[in-house]
Amino acid sequence: AFSLENVNIVFKIDEEIITNIDVKKEAKFLVALNTNLETLNEKKLTDLAKKSIIKETIKKKELLKYFELNQEDPNLDSFLKNFYIKLNLNNLSELEVFLNEYDLTIENIKKKIEIDHYWNKLIFEKYKNQINIDKNAIIEKIAKRKLIKDKKIYELSEIIFEKDPNVSLKDKVDSISESINEIGFKNTANLYSIADTNKYGGSIGWVDEISLSDKISKILSKTNLGDYTETIKIGANFLILKVDNIKFEKSEIDEEKEFNKIYNFEIDKKLEQFSKIYFNKVKINTKIHEL
Repeated sequence: AFSLENVNIVFKIDEEIITNIDVKKEAKFLVALNTNLETLNEKKLTDLAKKSIIKETIKKKELLKYFELNQEDPNLDSFLKNFYIKLNLNNLSELEVFLNEYDLTIENIKKKIEIDHYWNKLIFEKYKNQINIDKNAIIEKIAKRKLIKDKKIYELSEIIFEKDPNVSLKDKVDSISESINEIGFKNTANLYSIADTNKYGGSIGWVDEISLSDKISKILSKTNLGDYTETIKIGANFLILKVDNIKFEKSEIDEEKEFNKIYNFEIDKKLEQFSKIYFNKVKINTKIHEL
């Protein structure tokens, strides 16, 4: 548990006060999601926790303009289940024991899941009319897949980053590569990636090759197991993928199910781009004062 002694204000986000205790708690949460972060020095971990708490607080303040938070929502239970499954846990009791090791509670996690859930809901409502998916291209992909006996499935991790205005792309990529060599891909994803997967060390999980663009499929086909790709431009951002694992499964296609899976994957990618755009707009109008 956290002592009430030596509590000091670290920064203010508009009028909301963030203390050193909040930052320590956030650091514990991040380490719980990616235990490799324990290898980081204290300053790097503290900076990471500050960045994370600023992002979450900005989202929460924006959400309160549209939603009433801390309400009963049956959807949150299924998101909580997805959360503990990602941590290789089987039930809420196991999650409670696990979180206790980091001085965290299920209520702490529910609040974070609620913010993520309503943020995604807000982004969908704001941008749903701007999402255009080429359905014919998906149908063609599925038709090609039917000719292949075994489907290839990748377990992937990602680092998505922006080009800094004052740093060349080469220097940014060199910094990321150096970081991967020093502290590993997972920790580097936590430090550099702007994707929501950064909390999980960049882990995307298993992705069927058919869900990927031709460009990314081609690059991954040349990437060995355990290696990471060259930098790939995606929209206004840049992507590095790591191949964590590869498996092959017998290709038995339920066309409707396959179509929905790819279609939803495409929508999620578009929404993630819109999420970054909207977050940056909100952040510009937020006063962050470090004390």
